[in-house]
Amino acid sequence: MCAGTQDPHPMLKKASLFIAQGFGSGRAPKAPGTFGTLPGILFYLALVPLGWLAYGIITLLFLAIGIPICDQAARQLGRDDPPSVVWDEIVGYLITMIAVPPSLITIVAGFVAFRVFDILKPWPIGWLDRELPGGLGIMLDDVAAGVMALAVMHLGLALQFF
Repeated sequence: MCAGTQDPHPMLKKASLFIAQGFGSGRAPKAPGTFGTLPGILFYLALVPLGWLAYGIITLLFLAIGIPICDQAARQLGRDDPPSVVWDEIVGYLITMIAVPPSLITIVAGFVAFRVFDILKPWPIGWLDRELPGGLGIMLDDVAAGVMALAVMHLGLALQFF
């Protein structure tokens, strides 16, 4: 701990962990990343009516707050990238769905595309996952997975697959 700083209040630590764990969804015993992505769908549906500018701004805000929240949660749990910390999956899904019109098929396709990139971790996702420390590393590999899935979604839209 740095001089002049205090440890966060215990309630703040609990709230931060609850958010980092996707409001509890990341605590699923199997496939926590997949279950942890599900709240992203709810955020997507809530944000779409606000318009794409607001959607983008809020997604960036979620990314910015995710770095310290995930870092704090990882320290609390004593692991570099705990499987239960899924705020990064929520943000990655929101990135996947930027400017994608809502429909059952786009929501499912975006979910699948994001999860495939997040699980397989092709370059540079795997590199970011291995090389970047703390909350930044936790968040940025999922940002990269979201950007790659976003490209797939917009290609699918351009080719009229959805």
